[in-house]
Amino acid sequence: MRVLGVDPGLTRCGLGVVDGGVGRAVTCVDVGVARTGTELSIDQRLLGVADEVDRWIARHRPDVVAIERVFSQHNVRTVMGTAQASGVVALVAARAGLPVAFHTPSEVKAAVTGEGRADKHQVTAMVTRLLRLAEAPRPADAADALALAICHCWRAPMISRMAEAEARAAEFAKAHKARLAAAQKERLAEAARARG
Repeated sequence: MRVLGVDPGLTRCGLGVVDGGVGRAVTCVDVGVARTGTELSIDQRLLGVADEVDRWIARHRPDVVAIERVFSQHNVRTVMGTAQASGVVALVAARAGLPVAFHTPSEVKAAVTGEGRADKHQVTAMVTRLLRLAEAPRPADAADALALAICHCWRAPMISRMAEAEARAAEFAKAHKARLAAAQKERLAEAARARG
C-alpha cells in the first residue's frame, strides 16, 4: 500500500509518501513541504496547496491519502487555516478517485512512538529510525506527514477488519430481527386461529 501523508497547513503543508510492506515494514518514497506566502490571499494560498498535492498524487500515485484530523487549539486563526487546507487536500484526493483517511495527532503519535503525547522531537526521531533515513526530515511538518503515512499503513488493516466485523454484526442483527418478526407474526396467526 502506498500512502500519501499530509500534515495540512497554509504556510507549510507537510507531504510524505510511504510504501507499506509485509508486517510493519515501511519505506520512504518522498518527503517535502508545500509552502505558500503570507502575502497571498487565502484563495491563492489554498490553490497553491491544491496544485502541489495534485502534483504529488500524479507523481507518486498513492493508494490512499492520510490527513491529520484538525483539532481545537487556542489560536482560532491557525485552526481555520489548517481546516481549510485539510478540506482542500481531501477534495483534491476525492477528485483523483482516492480514499481519504483522517487520523488524530494522538493516534499518529501513539502509532509511531507508542505514546499519544509524544513531542515533535520524539516523532521525528522515530520516523527517522523507522524509515531508516540518513537524516531527520525537516521541518517538523515533513516528519509529521511521514508519521501520518506510517500510522495509516499500520492502522488500515485493523480499521478494515473492524469495518468487516461491524458489517457482519449488522447482517446478523438484521437476520435476527427478521426471525423475531416472523416468529411474532406466527404467534399472532396462531392466536387468531385459536380464537376463530
